[in-house]
Parts: sequence; C-alpha cells; structure tokens
Amino acid sequence: MKSSAPSPADPEAWNAYLAEGNARQARKRVSADAIVRDPEGRVLLVKPTYKPGWDLPGGMAEENEAPEDAVRRELAEELGLEVSARRLLVVDWVAPHGPWDDQLAFIFDGGTLDGVRVDRLQPQEDDGEVAEIAFVLPGQVTTWLSERAGPRCAAALGGWTRAARSICGTAYRSVGKRGRNPARRMPAGSSPVDTAPWERHRPGPLLVCEGGPG
Repeated sequence: MKSSAPSPADPEAWNAYLAEGNARQARKRVSADAIVRDPEGRVLLVKPTYKPGWDLPGGMAEENEAPEDAVRRELAEELGLEVSARRLLVVDWVAPHGPWDDQLAFIFDGGTLDGVRVDRLQPQEDDGEVAEIAFVLPGQVTTWLSERAGPRCAAALGGWTRAARSICGTAYRSVGKRGRNPARRMPAGSSPVDTAPWERHRPGPLLVCEGGPG
C-alpha cells in the first residue's frame, strides 16, 4: 500500500517528501542567446571552437541558473562583454534530436553597442570557446546559421523589429517531433518551419510564455 504524504506541519518530513518528487521530475536543457547589434544595425555572430558554423552569442544555462543570468555570464566569459538581457524575444521548444534531449531555447534583446565597444570586441583567449566574431546584416543572418538555429533567430529578429514599433510580444516557437504531445495541424504541403506557431504575449522587459503546443 502506498504511504500517505506527510503533513506540512512536519517541515523536515514534508521537505524530504517534496525532494523525492522533485528528483523524479523531468529536467529541461536550457540555452540563452542574445541579439546584439552595432550602430549600423548589424547583428553579432560568433564562430564557436567546439562545433562547426556560426551562432548567436550565448550558451547553455548551468544548473538552476536563470536564462537571463546565463546569457549575461556567457557573453562576459566568451567576449568580455557586459550586456543587459532586456526584452525576451523568443522561447523555442527544441524537440529531441540525435543524442540530445529536448531543450528550451531563449533569445533576448541584448541592445546596441556603441562604436568604441564594437572596435574593442574580441574573443576571450582564456575562455577559448569563440574563434571569430562578425557583424552581419539582419537579412543575411539566417544564411550564416544552421537549419535549426536560423528560423529561431529569424523569429527573434522579427520580435526586435516589432519591439521598436511598440507592438511586440514574445514569440513562442515549437517545431519537431513531440513525444506524447499531439502534433499541431498544418496546412497540406507545408513544412514545420513554414508553419511554426507564433503565440504573441504581453510586451514588457521580461515576458513569460503562457501555454504551448496542444
């Protein structure tokens, strides 16, 4: 027979009971990147040393680290760059693929650097995770990125443009095979990237997506 839950009146037993449940729950991988621009509006991209191709600056969150803290830490470690994670532009649910479990990918507005900071910007040698940096025109960014990262970045750039016009909400994106979640209906002949669902939410300095695919 399954034992009943302890009473919250016994804090030690209650916390042990909650910790047991917490240990059984699924864990999500979390990444946090930033859209950072130069005075001409070009977008900062980085070329990592540990994988092929180019990417937005940022990286994976550490255990129990908030996404906005993760992106600030990653940019400081990799580029010596101090930025504020301003508006949340995109939350992307990335389906399991290859050896990887699913992931929540955040992209924040990292603001615009002045010319002096752009001229001084370079990879941090002691970190060693970035080989090169480049500032790329917004219309060309997706051609520099992988098939998985490109659509996510395009959604972030669209959110940044709407933010400048004060009509922006955060985009929620969900593409790929969903384990137990029912697949969202798509028009005949369309692809998951073509019909990525954008769910707009309240504008603000930090937005939380409420709900998801279903």
